[in-house]
Amino acid sequence: MAVIWRKHKIGLLLLLPVLIVAGGVFYTNVNDAPQRQGKDAVQAIPVEVATVRHGPMKMERTFSGTLQARAQFVVAPKISGRVKKLYVDLADSVSRGQVVAELDDEEYQQAVAQAEADLEVARANLEAAKSALQIAARELARVDQLRKQGLTTDTEYDVARANQLAKRAEVEVARANLRKAESALETSRIQLGYTRVRAEWSDDQDLRVVGERYVDEGDTVSANAALLRVVEPAPLMAVIQVTEGGYAHLQSGQSASLTTAAYPGESFAARIARIAPVFSEATRQARVELRVANPDHKLKPGMFIRTTIALQEFDKAISVPELALTVREGEQGVFVVDEPGQTVRWQPVSVDFRQGEWRRILEPAELRGKVVTLGQQFLDDGARIQVVE
Repeated sequence: MAVIWRKHKIGLLLLLPVLIVAGGVFYTNVNDAPQRQGKDAVQAIPVEVATVRHGPMKMERTFSGTLQARAQFVVAPKISGRVKKLYVDLADSVSRGQVVAELDDEEYQQAVAQAEADLEVARANLEAAKSALQIAARELARVDQLRKQGLTTDTEYDVARANQLAKRAEVEVARANLRKAESALETSRIQLGYTRVRAEWSDDQDLRVVGERYVDEGDTVSANAALLRVVEPAPLMAVIQVTEGGYAHLQSGQSASLTTAAYPGESFAARIARIAPVFSEATRQARVELRVANPDHKLKPGMFIRTTIALQEFDKAISVPELALTVREGEQGVFVVDEPGQTVRWQPVSVDFRQGEWRRILEPAELRGKVVTLGQQFLDDGARIQVVE
């Protein structure tokens, strides 16, 4: 029995290292199993995707500018005087030929009365000259008759003849003075009419509004001093400055849309009316004028506006979201989702203009499917993904 126990004891001693090694391997495998499972789970990276678009697209540019009145003028008196009455005020409507202001006219009425009196004097002088001419003519005829009968001398005839010619000249002078008096009266009446200041313009628009008022009643103004500024409320003119990059794509008649801070969320239609043929040497920009119909008179001259113009339009354009673009090793591209949506492949792209949040793709000419828009910073070519809606 002692011999047998020694044999078993020796066997157990020999088996013990094997059991220790086996236990350690089992323990290691049990502890490493969750780590291997976690590593396999991380390989599927959660991402968001979007479908590549195929359809119409516009290359639009937005320019800042200002609204201006297409037609405006300053109402000013042709004579000096005191402003007696203003018939319109700021924002009032004005029709063509309407009296908008009146100056003190007492002095000019007195001038008209003086001119009328001078005219009457001139008329009386003319009548007197005519009467004197008739008397001189009869005297000349009488002397001539006596000379023919030999009852008077040639000298008396010459004196009568000279007198008749002098009276005829006096008549002509009286007629000239009469015309002068008539002209002076007309001038006085015109100046009196200038005391009633009218708004006059030559185009077909019959109604305008007062944009600014420069004087008050009681002010004394000189000739040609500004009283009011009258503007045409519709149509308006939008003025923008365009750089060389966008200039080549513009042409007269091109449509555009305007926005202004006064009416957020609302746009107004416009159309290019004129394009300057030269660039400013100071700003290197060209002036572009757009016609704005403004039928409701909501827009006002002087407003700051932003003008959006479609420079180019494409019926069939390939585009991806701006968020899908990323850079790998200095090259721009997108990650395209391979079917059935478990992996991605790296696709270099060449992009063009932006419309909203989308960018037009120039190369490759054919790009379809879906692209990664969120999570691509963790991706490489061939990476496994999990699409998250």
